[in-house]
Amino acid sequence: MQDIHGTTILVLRKNEKTVMVGDGQITIGDTVMKGTARKVRKLGDGSVLAGFAGSVADAMTLFEKFEEKLREVNANLKRAAVNLAKEWRTNKVLRNLQALLLVADKDSILLVSGNGEVIEPDGDVLAIGSGGSYALAAARALIRHSSLEAEEIATRAMEIASEICIYTNTKFTLETLGGEKQ
Repeated sequence: MQDIHGTTILVLRKNEKTVMVGDGQITIGDTVMKGTARKVRKLGDGSVLAGFAGSVADAMTLFEKFEEKLREVNANLKRAAVNLAKEWRTNKVLRNLQALLLVADKDSILLVSGNGEVIEPDGDVLAIGSGGSYALAAARALIRHSSLEAEEIATRAMEIASEICIYTNTKFTLETLGGEKQ
């Protein structure tokens, strides 16, 4: 089986809103296999956003495991992320999973990896995947130099990433916490 490439997941916070957006493209080798995948979702009671980059089957397993960890710690995002990272790193089955998770609630944004990392960015924006650095740069610029709302910044940053990264399309899934949804 050829490598599964690409995705772009972006999360940001602005004006009491947390927004996560992901593209819908699944690519195997140089072929687009699906254009409308849903890589971002709300978990638990709807107070946590999660998005993945990597193998789809692995990410589904990680979503389930992360949701289990959230239940165990009464939706404490940081504790659930640390507990998942520990198990992911030490469990013989989980340690072979090839994916990254971005998780966020109204207070925190975290990157969780199978190497045991739980990373909280210095600012209020983080991105992963093949187009992640493009989306991150665009979102930072828009946050600093525009008066756009969080959802619009996320969408425009992803559009910019899709113009640069061949593994990122414009079939976005966007989820919001806080404020009124647009």
